[in-house]
Amino acid sequence: MAVLDELSGYEFEDLMEDVFRNLGYENVRQASRTADEGRDILMEEVVDGTRRAVVVECKHTGSVGRPVVQKLHSAIATYDYDGPKRGMVVTTGRFSGPAEEYAERLRNNDDPYPIELIDGMDLREIADEIGLDLYNGRIEILCSESLRPYERPGTIDAPVKTAFRDIDNIDPGAVPSPRTSVTFNPLVTITAEVNAVFETSVGVIHRINDRSRFVAYAGRGHPELANSTVRTLVKENRHATIDLEERRADLHEVFDDIEEGRFGQTQTEYKEWAVDRLRTRHTTTVTYTGDNNVTYNKTCEPKQSDISVQSIDPVYLPQIRQTVKLQSYSYPYEYYAAGPSRATIEDGIHRCVHCDTAGDDGQYTYCANCGSISCGDHIETERLEGSPVCTGCAVTERFALKTKYFYDSENLETFRAEYDAMPLHEKAMENKPLVAGIAVSILFALVLAAVSIGVI
Repeated sequence: MAVLDELSGYEFEDLMEDVFRNLGYENVRQASRTADEGRDILMEEVVDGTRRAVVVECKHTGSVGRPVVQKLHSAIATYDYDGPKRGMVVTTGRFSGPAEEYAERLRNNDDPYPIELIDGMDLREIADEIGLDLYNGRIEILCSESLRPYERPGTIDAPVKTAFRDIDNIDPGAVPSPRTSVTFNPLVTITAEVNAVFETSVGVIHRINDRSRFVAYAGRGHPELANSTVRTLVKENRHATIDLEERRADLHEVFDDIEEGRFGQTQTEYKEWAVDRLRTRHTTTVTYTGDNNVTYNKTCEPKQSDISVQSIDPVYLPQIRQTVKLQSYSYPYEYYAAGPSRATIEDGIHRCVHCDTAGDDGQYTYCANCGSISCGDHIETERLEGSPVCTGCAVTERFALKTKYFYDSENLETFRAEYDAMPLHEKAMENKPLVAGIAVSILFALVLAAVSIGVI
C-alpha cells in the first residue's frame, strides 16, 4: 500500500508526533533518537480522571512482527513514570499474525502494560479525522473555531456609536447603522520548549531551558509573527470562541458580508517554521576558558531534537469593517474583535477630511451641511445660523474686511440684505478686531490733541 512512501523513518516519527497532538494527547514529545530503547514518542492521556503515560513505537515499514511488540512491552515496563502506562505501535504497513496475537493476549490477561496496534488502514481513518494527506505526510489545518466577533449580536453597532461620541455637533444615537463586514483571519498559537546542554572538555558551558508561546498569522504566504496587539488579544480572549459552522446562519443576520480566510500552510510547515525560529533565537556565542587557560569562543545552536513543539492551536481572528455614510462622505472604522475586546486597525471617524490631522486625541466637528468631519482648522461658524460649517463646502464673502462663512448662496444673499440694512456701527462690529483697533486709534488721537492744547 503506497502510504507515506516519501517519508524517512525519522520523518514518520515527526509526523506521528503531530498526529497524536491533534488527536488530543498531552505532553507529546519524541524520545532521544540516539538511544530510544524501543520508545519513539512519549505522551500522556487522561482517562476517567486518571493520567496515564503512552509509549509509542513507530515503524515505517511493510510488516511488523511480534519481536517489535515484545520489545515495546519491555520498554514500557522500564519507563520511569509514576502512574499507569500503556503502549502503542504505529506502522504504515501491517502487523503479522503473531504480533496481533501477542497484543491481544496482553489485553485479555489484563496485563498492566497493554499495547494498541495501529496499521496503515487505521491511519486512513485517522487521516480523515484530522485532515492528514497520507501521500505527502502533511496535516492540513482544519478549524471552525473563531474568537467571538462581538460581545452580543445586538451590539454590533456599538463600536461606531462610541467613536462618534467624541465628534461635536452630531448625536451618536442619530448616526445611521453602518454597513458591516467581517473577515475571519487564520492564526496559530504555537507552544514549544527548548532544552539543550552544551559541553566541552571543561564541562557545561551553556544551558537552554525555555518555554515559548507565540501567535503567527497563518494565511497564504510564509508564516509571520503577529504584532503585540494581536498577540495580546488572542492570548487574553482564547476562551471567548464560537463555532463558525454552527453559527453561520446567525452571522449572516449580523453581517452584510462574510469572508473566511484559509490556512495557507500545513501543520507540519508551521512546526518547521517554529523550530527554525527558535533555533535562530537561541543561537549564541559563548566564551569560556579551556584547561590550558586559553580562551575559546563556541557558537551554541540548538539541534532540531532539542526543540519540542507542544501544541499548534489554530483559531480565526475576526476583522470587522464598519462603514457609516453621512451625506457625501463615508467613514470606515475597522478593528479586530474578540468578544468585548477590540483592537482598532483604522479609525476614519477621528480624521479631518480636508487634511492629514487624525487621532482620537484631537477635536473634530461634524458639518451638517455636507456630512464632513473636520479638525479645528477647517471648521467655522456659519454667520447666519451660528452652526458649524466646514471650509470645504462653505460659501464665503468679506464683510467689514472679514471673511464670513455661509451654508449656501441663499444664506449669503439673506445676510447681504441684513448687512445692507445695518447701521454703520453694527456693520463695524462684523469685524471686532478692526473695531477695537479703530477705538484705540481714536483714543490715541484724542490724547495727542489734549497734549497739544495743554489739557494734559
